[in-house]
Amino acid sequence: MALVRSTLFKLTLSAALAASLAGCGGDGNSVQPVGYKSSVVVSDGGVPASNTDANLKDGWGIAFNPQGFVWVADAGSQKSTLYDGNGVPQQLVVSIPAGTNGPAGPTGIVFSGANNFAVSQNGVSGTSAFVFATLAGTIAAWSPTVNLTSAVTVYDDAAGAAEYTGLAIGADNGAGRLYAADFHNNKIDVFDSAFNKLTTSGRFVDPSLPAGFAPFGIQAIGNSLFVAYAKQDSSARRSVHAAGQGVIDVYDMSGALQKRFATGGDLNAPWGITIAPSNFGPFSNKLIVGNFGDGTLHAFDPQTGAAAGALTQRSGAPITIAGLWGIAFGNGLNAQPTNTLFFAAGPNSGSNGAYGRLDVDQ
Repeated sequence: MALVRSTLFKLTLSAALAASLAGCGGDGNSVQPVGYKSSVVVSDGGVPASNTDANLKDGWGIAFNPQGFVWVADAGSQKSTLYDGNGVPQQLVVSIPAGTNGPAGPTGIVFSGANNFAVSQNGVSGTSAFVFATLAGTIAAWSPTVNLTSAVTVYDDAAGAAEYTGLAIGADNGAGRLYAADFHNNKIDVFDSAFNKLTTSGRFVDPSLPAGFAPFGIQAIGNSLFVAYAKQDSSARRSVHAAGQGVIDVYDMSGALQKRFATGGDLNAPWGITIAPSNFGPFSNKLIVGNFGDGTLHAFDPQTGAAAGALTQRSGAPITIAGLWGIAFGNGLNAQPTNTLFFAAGPNSGSNGAYGRLDVDQ
């Protein structure tokens, strides 16, 4: 009987060890790390891509039509181009009109379809679907019933020499608002739903902001505005690229400072900001920040601002996207999964353009 018990014990122990080793990869099929796969799906030809579109020059902001395709703000061509999730160019191309101070390269873009931002031209009026902020200091809005192939300039800050590098949309006490980051003049301009510029004295001020930093990118998340600050160069027109050169603040929709979210660390001229869904691999439900300065992406706890790490390939190598600007998750239509992070970029110092995607790779 003792022999039987001993044999049973050995068999049980062997089975337990085998199961344990299998769970640890001891059977030769080790558990693979999870990372992200980056692919450029369309470019102007300056970088390898699945598709080519000559209008895609220095892609900045991106915004999804909730019921359609993504729109990319092409600063280098003064246009906006549309793509599906595989980078196939769509027929519609929208031009952004020049401002008083010259060509108006669009930077920030928002979908405004349900916010009553009406636009008029040649006696025809309609609700705008997309609104753009430009480097010429203009705000331009597009309505398909007003002008199918061109946006309409609704505000021109020629006198103030604004250079808008970002745009967000939200509501303050139920009233529609646009928020434009003026990097050159170190301020955020606010507009109502009729595109009137509002007085914001004392708003969007961080008394502890390091000297030389100015609002670069801006993103509405819930009832808060996340403002990404970059350091200005001597001309106050370009951002300084170096490790730690970045700040992110959180404001309410009226411009009152809520908190400092992140300072220095992995930030390097940050611009794109978004929240990951619950099925985005290791960084599910994290706030994702894209650095224009070094092309890397980093995750943060959305409540505390604690750094959670860099987005990497499955090998552990960091993902780097030259000239990285806008980032946003898909809308679930037209091969645009809700857990795929899409991006726009202006590689080669903005002389080229690219649009791509990051998918969970496991």
